[in-house]
Amino acid sequence: MLDGIINAINGVLWNYVLIYGLIVVGIYFTLRLRFIQFVHFPEMLRCTFGRTEKDADGISPFQALSVSLASRVGTGNIAGVAVAITLGGPGAIFWMWVVATVGMATAYAESALAQLYKVHGPNGMYRGGPAFYIANGLGLRWLGALFAVALLISFGLVFEAVQANSIAEAWVTFGIPRWVTGVGLAAVTAVIIFGGIPQIARAAELIVPFMAGAYLLAAAWIFATNLSEVPAVLSHIVRQALGLEPVVGGVAGGMAAAMLNGVKRGLFSNEAGMGSAPNIAAVATPDPHHPAAQGFVQSLGVFIDTILVCTATAVMILLSGAVPSAELTGVALTQTALGEHFGSAGLYFVGLAILFFAFTSIIGNYAYAENALIYLGFGQRGITVLRFAVLGMVIWGALQAVGTVFNFADASMGVMATINLFAIVALSGTIAAITRDFLAQRRAGRRPEFHLSAHPDLAGRGVDADIWR
Repeated sequence: MLDGIINAINGVLWNYVLIYGLIVVGIYFTLRLRFIQFVHFPEMLRCTFGRTEKDADGISPFQALSVSLASRVGTGNIAGVAVAITLGGPGAIFWMWVVATVGMATAYAESALAQLYKVHGPNGMYRGGPAFYIANGLGLRWLGALFAVALLISFGLVFEAVQANSIAEAWVTFGIPRWVTGVGLAAVTAVIIFGGIPQIARAAELIVPFMAGAYLLAAAWIFATNLSEVPAVLSHIVRQALGLEPVVGGVAGGMAAAMLNGVKRGLFSNEAGMGSAPNIAAVATPDPHHPAAQGFVQSLGVFIDTILVCTATAVMILLSGAVPSAELTGVALTQTALGEHFGSAGLYFVGLAILFFAFTSIIGNYAYAENALIYLGFGQRGITVLRFAVLGMVIWGALQAVGTVFNFADASMGVMATINLFAIVALSGTIAAITRDFLAQRRAGRRPEFHLSAHPDLAGRGVDADIWR
């Protein structure tokens, strides 16, 4: 009975409310911010890799990007893309591109807000995210609390088990017992998360560029060695997405199936509009010192996750001889595809990729959950309990099937996204104002800086005057 209720909630949220809501909100911000993700793409690079201001209370923009990518780039980039192709055909990849492209504007909006409404936490470190801008920007503290609880359930606990399960599934094929994977993974996770957000940021900025770079290099090699076949593959993706040609193997639903699965898997992967990445965006010291700067950084994160990493997986699958089916999908499909390209080494490569992608998702997700816990008023004792709970979920996830619990997390994540979309649309005027301020200073040849005194309409509305003086 519980499964039926959860599935019904997921059906309404994911098949109606969010699949359309996320695209509509993405289009809305794309138009309202005047195609910011296209026109100002170079700004994303400047805000990520420019000079870094030292601030003991925050982390660097690159570290914030690395932690958000640690969470975004997970098993969804390997298994999720394969599932999308199996259920929706190659055309699903086109719709993943669409949802990522408009999602870049949404990611900009939510992370700029997180920066604007950030506060100093109990030990001085910056804290923020949707719960904070819902409470301080909209004055709806109860709704902020509901968001924080939903985030704790999904990202803080259940998704940790799901990621651990993916690693155990991949490594059991190499003869590694599940309990060994679970205990080993929990031990390494403990070393990092007990060091707090700064330790997570340092680990992420070392691991994430390496793992994403290696994966993209593998895809680039496959792309280059099969160059003559690439135009046909790309044409097939686009034509099948638009219903201009049938899917080989007869995927039920045609264009509708491609759109549904592409949008859903794209959202799961890049998390734009979900309200997760803003939790780490708020912890950063932006460079330049303006809320819009972190908006640009996190918009770049969506581009890297979907347009680069998910496309890499799709290219490796579609240029192989692997044929998706009910029996060959998810991680197995990606492993088979890499086996076609690299032989037995491809199987180990996917196993290592899953290990790194899923592990970094575990520590990235924990960082989000810690922020939510701070919002709910818990101190160091509560954070310690959360850390042990995460370790327990990692071990449990490696040992168990997590289907029902994963469905519950989907529902929790759907609640998160619904609340967050409402909040950022309600605060869209503020987002537009700070964006105009940033771009006007750039056009004037100045290094943008945000001063609350120049925005009297925001004074007394939950923006910390000490941070933005």
